[in-house]
Amino acid sequence: MTELEHESPFKFPCQFPIKAMGKNIPDLDAIIVALVRRHVDNLSENAVRTRLSKGGKFIAITVEVEAQSKAQLDAIYTDLNACPHITMTL
Repeated sequence: MTELEHESPFKFPCQFPIKAMGKNIPDLDAIIVALVRRHVDNLSENAVRTRLSKGGKFIAITVEVEAQSKAQLDAIYTDLNACPHITMTL
């Protein structure tokens, strides 16, 4: 185990929900899934959930992954936060 993994409260591998939100534009879910797939090989189709805001202006997308390490999660969030269509990640 690396020093970074010792700092994490998670025990890897583990199921981890990655959440990203943005304006409800066409294919935002596909954009997010493509970014996550850069780092996760075995992402299933039922791993993705979407939820529109009350007014339909924004969308929240959750992708459940089997995280292998803190470094993997950090890389996913770095890519997601660099995307101009994503306004927030959790």
